[in-house]
Amino acid sequence: MRQTSIKRLYLMEVGSMPEYQIPVVCYLVQTRDGKNILIDTGLPETIPQEEADFENGQDVIQQLSRIGLTPDNIDTVISTHYDIDHAGRHGAFTRAKYVVQQVHHEDALSGNPRYAALRAEWDQPMERIQLVQGDMELFPGLQLLETSGHVPGHQSVLLELPETGKVLLTVDAVPFAEGFTRDAPLNDHNPDPEQARKSTLKLLDLVEHGQVNLVIFGHERAQWDGLKKLPEFYG
Repeated sequence: MRQTSIKRLYLMEVGSMPEYQIPVVCYLVQTRDGKNILIDTGLPETIPQEEADFENGQDVIQQLSRIGLTPDNIDTVISTHYDIDHAGRHGAFTRAKYVVQQVHHEDALSGNPRYAALRAEWDQPMERIQLVQGDMELFPGLQLLETSGHVPGHQSVLLELPETGKVLLTVDAVPFAEGFTRDAPLNDHNPDPEQARKSTLKLLDLVEHGQVNLVIFGHERAQWDGLKKLPEFYG
């Protein structure tokens, strides 16, 4: 494996949908040179009535404090997408650069009602937002993967850890393990089911040909219960 700048990956369960046994999660990546990269921020402090299926747990700020970090210590927030369970605390990280797919940010700015309740969180000053287009290596050992379908401009993340090896965070491109097959039925809950299928196949190709050692699904309760979670980490 080539040299990577990634040192550790922390997993955080910050809330849930109790009725469906679905975890709400965030990730913290630390680099060898001391950068703290947060992937998603979980649910908002006050959950809108129309989203009452969600329930906050120990939020991302509380969890970071367990390893001595505050919001000011976060250098980068990778925003996979602006759904309420992924972008709810974006506004707390006022010193961070936000990284989001351009097509997704523009869709949100256009007035898509799906993201309206969280606009105060994701609509940050443009000098703090890094818009990206498609797949790219953000840091040595951290690659963004454009995986539209669940929403336009959704992004997954591929990491290279020094001991664990390659770790794929599918996020909502493949939220559940049962959907990670070539013959999975179309999911009509996605705005673009055909594109979601293409993104699933893209990630399957990556796993089959790219020596990925661990695939972490975005909302798979059975898997999450068995994973290391902060303060433990994958190195």
